[in-house]
Order: sequence, then C-alpha cells, then structure tokens
Amino acid sequence: MDKFITAKEAAALIKDGMTVMVGGFLANGTPNRIIEEMEKSGVKDLTIICNDTGYPDRGIGRLVVSGQIKHVIASHVGTNPVTGEKMNSGEMKVTFYPQGTLAECVRAGGAGLGGVLTRTGLGTIIEEGKEKIMVDGVEYLLEKPLRADVAIIGGTICDEAGNIVYKGTTNNFNQLMAAAADLVIAEPEQIVKVGEIAPEQVHTPAIFIDKIVK
Repeated sequence: MDKFITAKEAAALIKDGMTVMVGGFLANGTPNRIIEEMEKSGVKDLTIICNDTGYPDRGIGRLVVSGQIKHVIASHVGTNPVTGEKMNSGEMKVTFYPQGTLAECVRAGGAGLGGVLTRTGLGTIIEEGKEKIMVDGVEYLLEKPLRADVAIIGGTICDEAGNIVYKGTTNNFNQLMAAAADLVIAEPEQIVKVGEIAPEQVHTPAIFIDKIVK
C-alpha cells in the first residue's frame, strides 16, 4: 500500500476540533512542513499534545500565534511568550504536565494502560482534581493515559513501508506518539527502499505509520 502524501495532503487530514499529538523538542524533530501547511489551511479549535510550544516563528508556536489552538497540553511553554500571553488572557487553555509524566501518559495511551501512578506533583497544583491512590502505604497521583485523533511525527530515516529510525533530537516524543493516535503521519528527513534499514535498527515499525510525507 502506498502511504506517500504531500505535506499539504497531510494537513488536510487534520480537521477542526481534533486532538493532535506533535513530536519533537523546541522545533527539533518536529514535522515542521506539516505544521506550515496546517497554518495555511486555517484548521482551528485544535487540542495539541506536545512537549512544548516551540518559538513564535518555529514549530507548534506558529499555530499558537495564528490562533488555531484552543488547548495545549505540554510540559514547557517558556520559549514562546505568545503562549503565556494567550494563557493569561484566557484566549487559550494550557494544561501542564511534568515532562516525565507527560511522556509516560502518552506511553500509557499507546500501550492501552489505564494510567500511570506517580508521586511527582503531589502537594502542588498538579494534583488538583486528580485521584490519589495508596500503594503499600505510599500515596500516588493517578495520571490518566493520553491519546489523540492524529499524531504528526518527525523521523530521521524512513523506508517506503514506514519503518522509522530516529537519531538525536528526532527521537523526542516521536516514538511514543507513534503508538498513541488513531492516525499517524510521519515526516522523515530521508526515505530509503525497504530492506535498507536493518530490522534491529527500527525504532517505530511500519504497522504504526499510516501516512508518510514525501
């Protein structure tokens, strides 16, 4: 099955009101061509699950500035002052997770787990509205799994079937998010023939990837 599409076609698969996971870290390893086409498409009212909101001119930050996001779920927004401005004005909702907790909640969503037990966040605003569970006399927060309608991810090398290898910063959240969405679109840096990636080098198997941006 031919999985190849253009970045514009990828953006067209993302509809108003969807929840979208976006891989990468500070626009590194982020599928930036897809984001640029999303900005052009005018898709709106998005819930974005990501590590951070990039910069005003790069990465997810472009969608923040253009007003296409209604809710951000992230661990860090400090590099994009527009995020803070919109959060403080009430124009955009921001939900914070400790970075490790965010990663584990995405992993739980991909693995079909019912949640993650963690002590991180106890006694802080992070625990507000969340269930607490005692295990052997120790109190934990129950953090529920995160999933999305669509995940757009980066990658270093991808074969024509969709097997992906990550190197360096392209591994930030991309591997986890590839398992935690109903539709997964990859934007790799390099595409090779099937068989050019050794099986033991594959980080994300092709079965997780629905579309590949040329």
